[in-house]
Amino acid sequence: MCGIWALFGLGSQTSFENNSAFSKVWHRGPDAWRVEYDQKMKNCFVGFHRLAIVDSLYGMQPMKLHAYPHLTVLCNGEIYNCKQLKEQYGFNYETNCDVECILHLYADGGIEHCARNLDGVFAFCLIDSKESKVFLARDPYGVRPMFRLHSELGILAACSEAKGLMEITTQLGDGAWKMDPFPPGCFEEYKINGDGKATVIQKKPFYNIGDKPLFRPFVPFDDLTKDIQSNIKSLLTAAVKKRLMADRRIGCLLSGGLDSSLVASLLVKLSKEENLPYKIQSFAVGMGTSPDIIAARQVAQYIGTEHHEIIFTPEDVKEVLDEVLYHTETLDITTVRASIPMYILARYIKKNTDTTVIFSGEGADEVAQGYIYFRDAPSSAAAHSDSVRLLKDIYLFDGLRADRTISAHSLELRVPFLDLQFTHYYLGLDPELRTPKGGVEKHLLRSAFDDTDLLPKSILWRHKEAFSDGVASVKKSLFQVIQEQVESKISAEALSKAVHKYPHCTPKTKESLYYREAFEKNFPGQSHFTPYFWMPRWTDATDPSARFIKHYAAHKTE
Repeated sequence: MCGIWALFGLGSQTSFENNSAFSKVWHRGPDAWRVEYDQKMKNCFVGFHRLAIVDSLYGMQPMKLHAYPHLTVLCNGEIYNCKQLKEQYGFNYETNCDVECILHLYADGGIEHCARNLDGVFAFCLIDSKESKVFLARDPYGVRPMFRLHSELGILAACSEAKGLMEITTQLGDGAWKMDPFPPGCFEEYKINGDGKATVIQKKPFYNIGDKPLFRPFVPFDDLTKDIQSNIKSLLTAAVKKRLMADRRIGCLLSGGLDSSLVASLLVKLSKEENLPYKIQSFAVGMGTSPDIIAARQVAQYIGTEHHEIIFTPEDVKEVLDEVLYHTETLDITTVRASIPMYILARYIKKNTDTTVIFSGEGADEVAQGYIYFRDAPSSAAAHSDSVRLLKDIYLFDGLRADRTISAHSLELRVPFLDLQFTHYYLGLDPELRTPKGGVEKHLLRSAFDDTDLLPKSILWRHKEAFSDGVASVKKSLFQVIQEQVESKISAEALSKAVHKYPHCTPKTKESLYYREAFEKNFPGQSHFTPYFWMPRWTDATDPSARFIKHYAAHKTE
């Protein structure tokens, strides 16, 4: 996990020296930083904040190789098949850094060939000074973030987070420009002319949700059998195993729900098989005796992690709320709610442990239809369609929340459930098999591991608990704590005027308006970052909390 920053066509070197935008993403990589001014391409600045995970000696960026001195790459990512690519294509690597393969793949066959052959998570900017071109690309699920700014005057900029570009927008004046989250699974190609201005040549997707990966998979497709449950186990295990590459200590988030518990259990098992020289640390967060704290404790004892429980209070929520709103770069209600405990958890990990690489269960609800509202899907086809929609937009919601809260504290996130081979296989199964069964979400995923001893049965079949609900008590959910705190900060008059002031994603509660006002302060005029509020489908709920869905059953078992 790192921070990338690139700027093309904005005046002279003085414009950079008077610009603090680059430093806004230092938290993504506090181990080292570097800024370069490319003499071959006028008005080209590239910068990198590094969190050293693989090859701390030679993995610094911007990266150039002796074999291709005209190529430069900035990449925030992990490429899990870097060794396989070396064997497959006979590349002569100069470092042990996984992102080096990006330069070799591009030199071998161009940008589309490069992007489609990467098995990993990435957001990169590649510069070809010989061709005077710049390429931007992002992984299929947008696990690694990137924002792109382009103006009618030819100014082009890219950064891991929007905060690293906001200061640049003030230098563009009133000219037409637009800043957006870069679309996942896509690449863009720009031509840089003599004065450094950028003209777009092409914008193209290289992957669609559910596509068969072009790269050689870790589990050969010929090795998959007719036993669906066996294949699910093999593919998820491989997804965890390939993500073990790290020179820093690995740990995991553990809510006690199915997703994080499966990942944690597989992680512990594989870490022993790989002889990692430390015990896996697990981390749970909650308010007092929350359902998640109790369940996570049970899992940790069962799988044998070095377990940490982080208990937070309403005062902690008040302390971090504005920080969370700044780091998450969103105005979405449910994303902010769920970000608060995760932010507090990441802060604890950074301050109190030496764990740097964090495994988590994000993506399982989207892939395996884990949200409670899927019980109300009118058909299996409709459920599949919504699963795909959620995955296409996960970079705007749960993926965003997980990345920003973890990276705010200079940690790296890894999400096995968004593995390309696993999702390709799972989404390709008969839609009827993937729907909830007997009032149980993710029934197929649960049943695949039912014949193992990875988890206690009470955890494997535990009811769905929304994260921002599970960390609190049944009597008072986290959103109620937040609402009480913002009540006096937003007037009834301000709320009544919100519909005219904010026609897009109009705030309808004081809580939502508080988030919106903070967002506009940090990122004025950029509300399109959040195209819509995340809400459950096929229900009449007016709040995104799972507690307002008729099937919510946490109170029945607590």
